[in-house]
Amino acid sequence: MEPLLVLTNVPDGASAEKLARALVDNRAAACVNVLTACRSIYRWEGAVETADEIPLLIKTTRAAYPRVEETVRAHHPYAVPELIAVPITQGLPAYLGWLAQETEQHE
Repeated sequence: MEPLLVLTNVPDGASAEKLARALVDNRAAACVNVLTACRSIYRWEGAVETADEIPLLIKTTRAAYPRVEETVRAHHPYAVPELIAVPITQGLPAYLGWLAQETEQHE
C-alpha cells in the first residue's frame, strides 16, 4: 500500500463540500480535509490572476488515485484543476492501515 496526500483547490465552500463528499462516497479517498479560504496568485492565459480558493487535502493511495482524478475531473469547476499527489513516506501505522481499508474497492 502506497499512501498519498493529494492537493487541490476549489473556488468556494459548496464546490469543496460536493467534491469532498464525492471522493469519500466512492472510496477514492479515506478522508478529505476542507481548509479555510486562501489567496492564490498565478499566471493563467498570459495574465497574472488572483483568486480566493478553498484548499482540499485528500488522503488516498496510489491504487485509488485514478478514482481521485476521475472524481475531480467530474466535479471540479475549473477547466484545468490543480491536482498534485505527494507520497506519504511515514505515518502512524494504524492510520495508514485505515486509509488503505477505506479506499479499497468493494464489489
